[in-house]
Amino acid sequence: MGFGCMGLSQAYGPADEDASVAAIRTALDAGVTLLDTAMSYGGGHNERLVGRAIAGRRDEVVVATKFGIVRGDRGVSLDAHPDRVAGYCDASLKRLGVDVIDLYYLHRVDPEVPLADTIGAMAALVEAGKVRHLGLSEVSPAQIDAARAVHPIAAVEFEWSLSWREPEDDVVPAARAAGAGLVPYSPLGRGLLTGKLPAGPFAPGDFRAADGRFAPDALDRNLTLVAELTRIAGRLGVTTGQLALAWLLARGPDVVPIPGTRNHARVTENAAAAGIALAEDDLTALAAAAPREAWTGDRRSFAAHGTTRTTG
Repeated sequence: MGFGCMGLSQAYGPADEDASVAAIRTALDAGVTLLDTAMSYGGGHNERLVGRAIAGRRDEVVVATKFGIVRGDRGVSLDAHPDRVAGYCDASLKRLGVDVIDLYYLHRVDPEVPLADTIGAMAALVEAGKVRHLGLSEVSPAQIDAARAVHPIAAVEFEWSLSWREPEDDVVPAARAAGAGLVPYSPLGRGLLTGKLPAGPFAPGDFRAADGRFAPDALDRNLTLVAELTRIAGRLGVTTGQLALAWLLARGPDVVPIPGTRNHARVTENAAAAGIALAEDDLTALAAAAPREAWTGDRRSFAAHGTTRTTG
């Protein structure tokens, strides 16, 4: 089980910095070894948080970060130009306080730059010893094939959960064909699959307010399915969120979900899901209680996080 750090700096409203650092350390204490961040999260704030949290504990963790989405005074844009890749990497190394990045992702493909050129610049970072492995985030099967023709791809990151199954049609088989690990973000459906959404409207800055799955009518229908998951979880003696994570882990040994939370108890709860093995009867019950086609509402486009250039 990994830990997704994005929500400690953006997307879910303000967060306390010291509490965020403590949440990351709680994840490490619970046995989590993969921390996922990006240069764009909070405009570099998230990488600095991770750097603080892993100080003195670098050998316990695989550090994954990303480049390609740029946040600045002029808004959010995409930039994966090969001439600037090394500079982005150096800046991330400095913010993280590490000598090498274990897994360096292209956060989004820049449509104005040939993908092979970007991957070539990333491969040069491996040659230079600044990066150990390369990854891709939110890509198509064709982009996976184009990237791996230049350099081996260790991981592909994308949204995947019980309530968002579309990647199973194309991205999952393409990543596996490339020999890449699967890293699902939002594995708890952005909180939906915990069964513990906050009451009332979302807080200012919470991007779920723009997600079709959380629109009132869709949410009512989706929560009916979550209630069924909660019933099954109760029978198994686990939480609803743990059940959802265990379902993902049951997809294969190459799956490493990266749930994120600010709640320290929830951090430990999520990590413990790695020890839950679902039987075939349990998986059959889940398929019947919450089939893929029953979930309502499309996710908010994560292709570019509101960037000025999009990949679709």
